[in-house]
Amino acid sequence: MERFAAVAREIGALTGTRCALGPQRRVSGGSINECYLWPAAAGPMFVKLAPPEARAMLAAEAAGLAELERSRTVRVPRVLASGHTEGCAFLALEWIETGVAGPECEARLGRELAALHAVTAPRFGWVRDNTIGRTPQVNAASEDWAEFFRERRLRPQLEMAAAHGFAELPAAAGERLLESVPVLLAAHRPAASLLHGDLWGGNWLASASGEPVLIDPAVYYGDRETDLAMTRLFGGFGERFYQAYQAAAPLAPAWEARAELYNLYHVLNHANLFGGGYARQARAMIERLLAQARR
Repeated sequence: MERFAAVAREIGALTGTRCALGPQRRVSGGSINECYLWPAAAGPMFVKLAPPEARAMLAAEAAGLAELERSRTVRVPRVLASGHTEGCAFLALEWIETGVAGPECEARLGRELAALHAVTAPRFGWVRDNTIGRTPQVNAASEDWAEFFRERRLRPQLEMAAAHGFAELPAAAGERLLESVPVLLAAHRPAASLLHGDLWGGNWLASASGEPVLIDPAVYYGDRETDLAMTRLFGGFGERFYQAYQAAAPLAPAWEARAELYNLYHVLNHANLFGGGYARQARAMIERLLAQARR
């Protein structure tokens, strides 16, 4: 196909290496983009293809992977090329053969995530906006964590939910929750840690050698507890992971009380992306959080 050949030419021009004029096969890689195993002279690549309008989304993912790689704490796929042709946007990454994520791999991931979170910035946010799934994620900087999480994370999701007309998510309940965020985060003064940002079980893997690898980030600097909270939302992380993280960087006992607030962001995003029962789940979470704020 000419679309594939055009991508191959662009990747070749950007990397200085010859690559096949088409992929070897399609592979799994989420529901948003087409993902392929693509042969090249310098070694196989993992290539994402998306419509041309997604070029900023893929460029932000490339920048996020580069930010994580610069931390020298946990492995991520090396970015080989990012760009676009007339017909599509693309992101070419190092191909990583997968292995078995055993207990030692999970423990190593816990230690390395703690090291990642030890990388900090003066303010919350990031140098560019990106996406959480397909949803725009605004990262304009703030020195106040409660303000950042309320205005850059919860408010946009609640406004999108209102625009979708979810009966389960009335605007009044969302507004009450936004007013309660400073109460729910009172006296909590986290560092602005480097975050993966979308750390569910499908966004990490073990390499063939048993090394943990993080993929598909939504990078920004924020409260490290948000990454840990999401690990509990959909599962995929064993006790060795949590034990190793706690041993390396103990969390305050109250962190689990904040986890529901932080996970509300992701449940709202799932409601806005997929609908279904996520709107009802979000409403139940909001009610529990409002009750917590009234105590």
